[in-house]
Amino acid sequence: MEDYPGFDAAMLIRLANTRMPFGKYAGRLLIDLPEAYVVWFSHQGYPRGEIGELLASLYVIKENGLEALVRPLVGMKG
Repeated sequence: MEDYPGFDAAMLIRLANTRMPFGKYAGRLLIDLPEAYVVWFSHQGYPRGEIGELLASLYVIKENGLEALVRPLVGMKG
């Protein structure tokens, strides 16, 4: 996607296929996390590392109703 500087298609594929590694929803795909849980992280703070970055991106996606753009990426390999 060279027409969109800063766009990271591989990150969206990781987001669509990464499972929550801990907590109440451990094992669930991030894209399937309840919006309230993702909002909670936005208020409490995201974990360090890639999972935190993915959750922060997921928050923006869910907040703007863009889940339908990510869901088709489930099952794709990046």
